[in-house]
Amino acid sequence: MKTDYRMLKIEIKQEVAILTFNNPPVNQLSKAFMSEIKNALTEALAENQIQAVILTGSGKTFTGGADITEIRKANDREPLFHQVMENNQFLNAIEQSPKPVIAAINGTCLGGGLEIAMACHYRIASPGVQIGQPEVKVGLIPGAGGTQRLPRLVGLPEALKMIVTGEPISSEEGLEKGCIDEVVPSEVLLDKAFQVAQRFVSRELNPKDRMTRLRRERLPNPLTKKMTLSYARDEATKKARGYIAPFKAIEAMEKGLTDDFEADLRMEAELFCDCALSEIAKNLIDIFLNTRAAGKLPRIQGVEPRKIKTVAILGGGTMGSGITHLLLSNGFDVVLWDITDEAIQKALLSIRKTFEYPIRKGKISQSQLEEMLRDHLTPTTSLEELSRVDLVIEAVLEDMEIKQGLWKRLQEICRPETVFGTNTSALSITEMASVLRNPERMIGLHFFNPAERMQLLEIICGKKTSDETLSTSVSFARAIRKVPVVVNDGPGFYVSRQLGALMGEFTFMVGEGIDWMAIEEAVLDFGLPMGPATLSDLTGLDINYHVAKYFERSFGERWKISPLQELIYQTGCYGRKTGAGWFDYRGEKPTPNPKVEEVVRTYLKERGTKPKKVSYEEIMERMLARAINEAAYIMEDGICDRPQDMDLAVVYGLGFPPYRGGILKYGDAWGIKKIYEHLLRLEQEHGIRFKPASLLREMAQSGHTFYGSESKH
Repeated sequence: MKTDYRMLKIEIKQEVAILTFNNPPVNQLSKAFMSEIKNALTEALAENQIQAVILTGSGKTFTGGADITEIRKANDREPLFHQVMENNQFLNAIEQSPKPVIAAINGTCLGGGLEIAMACHYRIASPGVQIGQPEVKVGLIPGAGGTQRLPRLVGLPEALKMIVTGEPISSEEGLEKGCIDEVVPSEVLLDKAFQVAQRFVSRELNPKDRMTRLRRERLPNPLTKKMTLSYARDEATKKARGYIAPFKAIEAMEKGLTDDFEADLRMEAELFCDCALSEIAKNLIDIFLNTRAAGKLPRIQGVEPRKIKTVAILGGGTMGSGITHLLLSNGFDVVLWDITDEAIQKALLSIRKTFEYPIRKGKISQSQLEEMLRDHLTPTTSLEELSRVDLVIEAVLEDMEIKQGLWKRLQEICRPETVFGTNTSALSITEMASVLRNPERMIGLHFFNPAERMQLLEIICGKKTSDETLSTSVSFARAIRKVPVVVNDGPGFYVSRQLGALMGEFTFMVGEGIDWMAIEEAVLDFGLPMGPATLSDLTGLDINYHVAKYFERSFGERWKISPLQELIYQTGCYGRKTGAGWFDYRGEKPTPNPKVEEVVRTYLKERGTKPKKVSYEEIMERMLARAINEAAYIMEDGICDRPQDMDLAVVYGLGFPPYRGGILKYGDAWGIKKIYEHLLRLEQEHGIRFKPASLLREMAQSGHTFYGSESKH
């Protein structure tokens, strides 16, 4: 058979053809690659001398699944359906082949990769390999028999769990559940696969007996199937509101798993097309692709980042403890500095607390934690200990004088090449760096609470931050598994300012007689994780007030705060930390706080304002119009001009529903002209805070969109 393939390595060994996928970095199943696999397999199965075929992968991947950039481009149903059915015919040819095809799963096996493996007659895997059907995470369902073959191998409840959540399992779990036949050490994987091939050749095993489509023993009876699917649908309704793929996956298993396997495949293909052609899938695929591209800026292309091995954390409070957790979990050595021994002991307790969840989940044992703290964490009250570190992350009080005092001392202690990172959420990086002899070494590293879980890292460049400092910071963000979004210096940077605009209408609307609980419900209904009252109580009404006043000082009349916000601040009810804010937390469950409700009632009565009923849609349009307008102001101010990064920031930092694509993608879908006209009406009714940005006005007049007018810098 032919052996000169571009993305495949072919080896013939004693009448067994070994086909190695070789399409780096993740052996993605693009159309071109699939075509090569089809041609090689068809040839191997047709050639008399070849008695069996082994499929395996190169590097650390069997295959990571389909090339979603190709799916993203699909806009017409007919050609897409035809392509999906062509892939199904190919997998059917593997499954129904009289010659055995063995999957030797050397590494990650996801999506279409698992679908290929399930069509094979035997699946043998290396230890610790990730196996799964993660399609729902990009708004899709398996489209090559995954919803029909997986339940036959692992049973319906397990298949639902894997497909509807998209969470992978290990090869060991796969062996236990039934989708893997053997797990063997990596170094003997191909030898073992070859031995299995010989068992088929000697007729000890029969390909026909091992066809997944013929397996029925794990499938439930009709009543159990109905109850299992009903439960799965209820769970998906709770957790996946706004998405369609989880429900389409359930529908595929509900309508499928019949004796007519070909009809089941056609039905799955139709449901796959429903998902792939939806705006939801296109938004989720864009988020996925933009996440991979985050931080890849032309400015730092070819700029070599410095190596970071030892990191100092200044301040062991909530944020410092969370960042320390993150660093230790990702293999860094950490020097933790705080001002007193008492503060250090408190910080160590706090760090241990952040590991309670991973210990409970079995991701790390207590003895492993103790070993990690002993070998990789150096607590200290002496700044001199920081002389050996590669990066300093300062997470002390939000006070410019305190921060600058620390940096002035540290520039005398740390090596000249040590990067200085400040975890500030609003203070000027440029001003902070002004006390340094080398201000180019300073950068903002804005983590989000809880730092060990939130995926976003907002990286802020001061006016003099060097390209090398930026390149190092982006590389570091990737090393701690964060999504790096790079912005320029300015009040509130991007995320805090965007959040202030999005949630800033809350007290204004309450002051107009709109029920604050209705606003909470509207925000949750839209898909955000919490309403403005709950969020305020969590972050602290006092902090929100001071940030709002800071924006008022920075931007003037357009950011003037609501008189009602002043009055609520004066109550001293600052949220969870004081036992009450908008809600009272002193009982068994949160209830509206009578003290704040009384302030609102008095405020409305004094102004003769009557209760006002408005729709959820009206509430959200007002909040979103202000936020989209502020994003345009932020672009005008030169803080950030990459819509894809701004949308990643609101998704990963603010919990904006990913299926909506981000705030600017949502703005494009709403229509820039409509938003502009809506802002003009709101400005007339409520004043200058709704004054449209010049950029938005120009876009409305020219017909441009945020994504249609991206900066190419």
